[in-house]
Amino acid sequence: MSGNTISRRRALQAIAAAAGTAVSAPAILRAQDTLQLGVLTPLTGAGGFDGPRMLKAMQAVATEVNAAGGLLGRQISLIIEDDQTNPEPAVRASRKLIDVSKVPVIMGTWASAVTSAVAPVCWESKTFLTTVSGADSITLLPHQGYLIRTQPNNHLQAQKHAEFIASIGAKRVFCLSIQAPFAVPTQNRLSEVLPQKGSQLIGSLIYEKDKTTYRSEIDQALRAKPDFLYLNGYAPDVTVMMRDLYRAGFDGGRLTQSYALTSKVLESLPPEVTEGAYTTQPSADIDSPAFARAVKRLGIDDPDSYETQATDWISLVCLTIAKAKEATGTALRDNVRKISQGSGMKVYTAVEGLKALAEGKEINYEGASGPCDFTDIGDIQDCKFRYQQVAGGKFKFLKVA
Repeated sequence: MSGNTISRRRALQAIAAAAGTAVSAPAILRAQDTLQLGVLTPLTGAGGFDGPRMLKAMQAVATEVNAAGGLLGRQISLIIEDDQTNPEPAVRASRKLIDVSKVPVIMGTWASAVTSAVAPVCWESKTFLTTVSGADSITLLPHQGYLIRTQPNNHLQAQKHAEFIASIGAKRVFCLSIQAPFAVPTQNRLSEVLPQKGSQLIGSLIYEKDKTTYRSEIDQALRAKPDFLYLNGYAPDVTVMMRDLYRAGFDGGRLTQSYALTSKVLESLPPEVTEGAYTTQPSADIDSPAFARAVKRLGIDDPDSYETQATDWISLVCLTIAKAKEATGTALRDNVRKISQGSGMKVYTAVEGLKALAEGKEINYEGASGPCDFTDIGDIQDCKFRYQQVAGGKFKFLKVA
């Protein structure tokens, strides 16, 4: 074991302890007496803003389930690995979770490139995978049913984004995408939807990550004379791009995903650099009883889509295991839709659903992120989107639609 591995494990244990995790030193020592569930999420790298918050949401549900008596007569123990927002360490970590910890499920992959790399490891070992990655290609993989995602796929996201861009009056849109599985599908869908709404995609390009400047790419985009830019990247590259756009004097509109323009990014840039930029993300179901329970459980006023999706992953996993009376990846694959869609009694938390199952009732889990109704290939069927705009260095809520 390398020194880097040891230090990473210590760092993760510190994060877990600070968040009040269900994984403690005594729990690790009594691993044979616990039901171990795998968490593979970005605690570092480009996803390092969202990963720890998703982890905390999963820990909160695990703590609640354990306080109510656990699952299949055992306490839940979350076995946590950092995917570093990087496919290679993510694959190594997934193999460790599967081969050493023998987990039936891995929850929490974020980047599409990471999920694309980890998914084959999961289906080949019959391990269930829950993810927030949006690339269309993910659910088109031959995953044999061992994968669901609560994030809308790229096709749906690009459609909603195009509709919003056109609704605010943009006519000439240029798309700059990081090299990633979602890059080309996003551009293709924008080019289909924008003309239907009176706008057009006048150009697009794909750029490499980890550059200190994107001025050449920006100059190429601006030569097309766009009035709006769709920045389809991650926080590190979008941060650089925002600076370069400001220096280039671009005064048109900009839209990017909320994970690319975070509150941390806003704090790192002068207010004038990000002024007026729009962000979007799939919206939590803010009117749902499950959302209200998540607010109380997490102790925050407005859990976002990542926190609520993570809440739903572990809730779905717990309820499916209870329904199947078996903690295996195959049992999760074969039973997850039996507790998440249909005509059963609506439940809004894992504990509420576990109680109903124990009483012999059929259930339909309605999540904090929205209804957890999945297609045959594992895509969520629909969701709403949240839009914000930067004003004076802060996010201003616009709408959920």
